[in-house]
Formats: sequence, C-alpha cells, structure tokens
Amino acid sequence: MGEKKIQGKKKLWGGRFSQGTNELVEKFSASEHYDRRLYSQDIKGSEAHARMLARCGIISQEDVKDIHKGLDKIKQEIDEGRFDWKPELEDVHMNIEKALTDLIGPAGGRLHTARSRNDQVATDLRLYVREQIIVVDRLLAGLQGAFIHQATQYTDVVMPGFTHLQKAQPILWSHHMLAYFQMFKRDRLRLRDCLGRVNICPLGSAALAGTGFKIDRYMTARELDFDDISANSLDAVSDRDFAIEFVFVLSVIMMHLSRLSEEMVLWASSEFSFVDLPDAFCTGSSIMPQKKNPDVPELVRGKTGRVYGHLLALLTLMKGLPLAYNRDLQEDKEALFDALDTTTSCVNIMKFLVANLKPRKDRLEADTRTGFLTATDLADYLVKKGIPFRQAHEIVGKAVATCISSGRELTDLSLVELKGLHPAIDDDVFQVLDVKGSVNSRNCPGGTALSAVKIQLDEADKWLEDFQLT
Repeated sequence: MGEKKIQGKKKLWGGRFSQGTNELVEKFSASEHYDRRLYSQDIKGSEAHARMLARCGIISQEDVKDIHKGLDKIKQEIDEGRFDWKPELEDVHMNIEKALTDLIGPAGGRLHTARSRNDQVATDLRLYVREQIIVVDRLLAGLQGAFIHQATQYTDVVMPGFTHLQKAQPILWSHHMLAYFQMFKRDRLRLRDCLGRVNICPLGSAALAGTGFKIDRYMTARELDFDDISANSLDAVSDRDFAIEFVFVLSVIMMHLSRLSEEMVLWASSEFSFVDLPDAFCTGSSIMPQKKNPDVPELVRGKTGRVYGHLLALLTLMKGLPLAYNRDLQEDKEALFDALDTTTSCVNIMKFLVANLKPRKDRLEADTRTGFLTATDLADYLVKKGIPFRQAHEIVGKAVATCISSGRELTDLSLVELKGLHPAIDDDVFQVLDVKGSVNSRNCPGGTALSAVKIQLDEADKWLEDFQLT
C-alpha cells in the first residue's frame, strides 16, 4: 500500500521540502488540540517581542501596530470560541502566526524575526506556569482558611492522637487541624521558591544559539514581567526543570491531600465514627440503601497517584535528551496540564469538605478514655518524683499489663494499687491521669495544650493574612 501524502497544505517551515507531510505524521505530531491552552501567553509574548523588535529598529512601528491589532482580533476570536484551529499547522504558535499573516499580510511574517518556536514555547510555558502558581497558591490559602475555621470552631475538643494507627496520647482537635495548616504552609513556600526559578525569560535565545539581530532581551523580559533573562541560549530552549519542579510541588500537595483523605475515610467509618461528612460530599450505594460512602476523599486519594505518574513521566522524558531542543519536549504539556487540573480540582473540593466537616465531640472524647492514653503522663509523673525515665517506663508498662489482664483502664486503679507500683505515687496522680489535664500539661511551643494551640492559631491567622507569594 502506498503512503498517503498531504498535498496543498504548505507548511510555514516547508521551503526545503518537496512533498507534503504524510497524513499519519500530521495526526501523530499535532499538538494544537492541547497546547492551544497557551494561546494567551503566546500572544502576550508575541506582542512584547514585536515591541522590542520595533524599539531596536528591526521592524517598523507600523508593523507593530498591525501586529497588535491582528493579535487582539485573534485573541478575541479564541476567547469567544470562533477561531478556526487547523491541525495541519501543528501547534498553537503556527496557528496564530498563520492567522496573523492572513489578517495583516507581510507584517505578520516579520514577527518571527530573531526568535524560534524553541524559545517561543519555552517562554509561553514559563508565563503559563507563573500564572498557575498564583492560582494554586490562592486555592491553598482557601484550604488553610478552612483548617483555621475548624480549629477556631472546635478549639477545645479532645481526641485521641495516633502513632502506628494506634492510640497514643490525647490531643486537641484544633491541634490536629493546625498540623494540616502547616503542611500546606510548606507547600505555599515551595511554590514561592519555584516561582523564582520559573520567572526567567528565555525569549531571544532563538533556536539554540541566540540571534545575530541586535535585540534587547532585557526589554522583552521587562515587558513580560520576568525577573531576569536566561544566561545560556542552549540551556534556555531545552530546560524544563521549572515544569518538573512545579509538578513536584503539585505532587507534594497531593500527598498532603491524600493523607488528609485517608484520615477522613477512617474517621467517617463506623469503626471510628469520629466525624460526620456532609451529605453533599458523599454518595450512596446502588444496592445497599444504608451506605454513605466517602467518595470525595477516596477519589482525591486515588488521583494522587495520577499526579505522581505525571512527575515520573516528565523526569523520564528529560533523562535522555541531548542538548538542545528535541521534539520529545512536546510531551511535557499534557502531563503538566493534567497534573495541574487534577491538583486544583482536589484542593478546591477539599476546601469545602474541610470547612463543612463536623467532629463528633462526644465520640472523640469518649475514645480518649480507652487505650491508656495517659500512660506517658504517668511515666513523666514518676520522673518528676526522681525516678529515671527507663525505670518509670517499665513500671507503667507493668501497670498497663495489669489493666489489660483485668479489663480496666489506668484511671480505674485505686490509689492503693497505684502506690503498689511505686511508693512515690500519691493522690495527685489522678490529675495526671485525667485526659484534659494531660492535654493541658503539654504547653510547650507547638504542643497540644489549649494555651499553646491558641498561640499557634493566632500565628496561623497572621501568617495567612501576611503571606505574599512574591
């Protein structure tokens, strides 16, 4: 069977070719169906490039006026869904350039002077990531606000704290909520760090070696609000570290969301019954009428692996690429876009879920009365009486074993029984064995005591109000 040829569809780069592109290649290599998402950044970069070319005397002011007028019209058509995207033009850049040339004539063809699609797409992608970092940061701020809301509304609710998914020590619900505030605080700080490496302008690097035209790269960078220009043209067109770093930050955000989701799934189960999830964020069963399934946190937990996969895909994409640009880099966008879309949707829905979460106060407090949660407090009590900690640890361990064998808790032991553990124990021990006494004894900075948590809450409120991404 003979190969089909695409005839009559001349490429903007096709001067040296005697044949049209094979139909299979057309479909296989086209990216306009997803990289059209970059149209706004592409137009913004082209307008800045045109102004720079005119300032440097490379094109005329009349050309710049025509270019701006044409690009404004194209942007309006795309915004309104009226633009005729052509797959045979391969990508967003060629589609816009061809439409511009059709609109304004030769001036449109002069726009590409002193640049390449290689530095053009690198610029577009940096502009896009820069904008999306701000979007993600704002969503995270909303999620942090939901945790502050929970910590403020249920400040003094006591609950079991866990290690190894086993009861460990009593803590405050508000303390637990503020732990997640800190996780997403770190994520926002990572976004800020990432932004510094994103906000570098590669435009003017051309294909790989720079350009022989006397351009002003610093002007272009200023026009586009970049902090600086790239230092090496070869690196500039082939670098996707910034995209990988951004998806890494998204992956860490998803990891934190997944940990939260896991706790919500557990807490909503009948075995825990720690929380009531809002009905609007749950689903039922097609066969079991009694079911209320925590589908939202389950989906978030599942989507985390999807974002991780995109990070691994990008790392794998880059690992074997020689300098400089290679067409493999076309594969960076779908991974980036889907990782971003997945993360933003998850952060957004979890913000509403957290804000509407209702802890079951009575069940949480009742659950602190089992599991020997104040055993460490008893050991600390003995240490304060002058007993070495390791000895105190062994004494309390034997007391726990006694309780287990008799089906009791430490609070069920009489003073006589407690004194039998060690003569230093006196009747003030019962204050130590009290759950709320245990919580409020941990008033070190960052601790779970009510006084310490109120300080954390004030600091979290202030940080949320004051934090600036740049």
